Amino acid sequence: MYSYKYPRPALTVDALVYVKEESDIFVLLIQRGIEPFKGMWALPGGFVNMDELLETACKRELEEETGLQVKKMDQFKAFDAINRDPRHRTISVVFSVQLPEKTDVKGGDDAASAKWFSVNNLPEMAFDHRKILEEYF
Repeated sequence: MYSYKYPRPALTVDALVYVKEESDIFVLLIQRGIEPFKGMWALPGGFVNMDELLETACKRELEEETGLQVKKMDQFKAFDAINRDPRHRTISVVFSVQLPEKTDVKGGDDAASAKWFSVNNLPEMAFDHRKILEEYF
């Protein structure tokens, strides 16, 4: 394909899925099954394939890691802090979707588990995902 002289960043997507219930908001997180940050919680997401649009990649990663299928997501923001991923330079585009109610989810692919958390009681989180949630909410 192409050969470039200069290094390039990797591109990922993250899914911010949430439900509003009375006076609380619940967000869907996955427990990472692999390094980096194995065992910590994160937004569902992963690397974009060469033949995918960003939203398509986000919906695929969401389904692979939680079993949840959604029809449409809205692009929120790109996160590009230099050291946000300890493996290499990674830029993530975050997509969001509000669901009418919590649904059953289960960890799959490289996610050990999936679970709903109150935004007021989040676990220790991987990468910059707590910052992403703080900016969104």
